[in-house]
Amino acid sequence: MQNNHTYLIGEIGQNHNGSVEIAKLIIDLISRPIHDDVFGGVLKGMDAVKLTKRDLNQELSQSQMDRPYDNPNSFGKTYGEHRDYLELNDEEHFEVYKHAKSRDLEFVETLCATGCLSMLKLFTPDKLKVASRDLTNLPLLAALAETKIPIIVSTGMAGKKELDDAIEVITKYHNDLSILHCVSQYPTHPSNVNLRTINYLIKNYKDFVIGYSDHTIGIATPVAAVASGARIIEKHITLDRRMKGTDQAGSLGPDGVHRMVRDIRILDESLGEESIFIVKDTTEAKNKLERSIASIKEIKKGDIIREEDIHMLSPGDGLKWSERNQIIGKTAILDIPQNEIIYLNTVK
Repeated sequence: MQNNHTYLIGEIGQNHNGSVEIAKLIIDLISRPIHDDVFGGVLKGMDAVKLTKRDLNQELSQSQMDRPYDNPNSFGKTYGEHRDYLELNDEEHFEVYKHAKSRDLEFVETLCATGCLSMLKLFTPDKLKVASRDLTNLPLLAALAETKIPIIVSTGMAGKKELDDAIEVITKYHNDLSILHCVSQYPTHPSNVNLRTINYLIKNYKDFVIGYSDHTIGIATPVAAVASGARIIEKHITLDRRMKGTDQAGSLGPDGVHRMVRDIRILDESLGEESIFIVKDTTEAKNKLERSIASIKEIKKGDIIREEDIHMLSPGDGLKWSERNQIIGKTAILDIPQNEIIYLNTVK
């Protein structure tokens, strides 16, 4: 990733509601460039889209799969039927992958079971994602890491031990690992966000890229996470927050996507470097507004200029107070009216 560029992942998850066409429409949404109405530039849209794949034979106990699931967001009479309705098969994931590539997006897959690795016979995602719930599923981590595909993990249900155990397993195969601070509360209450965990991860896991997977409402927290040093932001997205589905209401709709991407891209440009210097584009304002040494009274040709004869006025294209010794004690070679800048070519 280039310097000061935040890698933005639009997480579709199950917000496609079992439809490849809805998934494609969401991809079209997040691939749009953002126009900067103030400075007239075009800001890059999101970098990647993410889908989730489950193997229902390795998902829940049979009793949980068979339990009644009767609520407004249900797509089946039992939880198993609900989950089955929402699953895209390997070929459908491949179709969505190709659409993402046609929109110049990278493709990230959350694989929730070893059985989902069958997908890799059709295509290779740019990155694999480990959901928070699977950070302690060490056999799955080993199977994913063995593919050598870059891995992103979320820490939504993890402390230091759980994270360290996961890292130990993954790094036996490769070190291309990113860690996302996350809180598995949907939506996440502000008092639980603890963005300073990002600073902790940056300091203590220097070998890895650190980011943030957000489940808060709105865009303030992911923007603040970037300011805190996050290099990756993952956020749930949807076409319409009123759509059926448990994740829809907590996701960003089209306007929210636009505002979040716009604000993060502007922040990317704003971060700069750890130094202090005069920005070239401030020259006009500096010359107009900064102050220069000027006459506090009329100075006649031949007068010796004293410190009590000068003060500071705009514009800023003359000498600064720290340079007053270049003026004091010198002789005016022409008349200088009151309240005019004293330039070096007017004294000797």
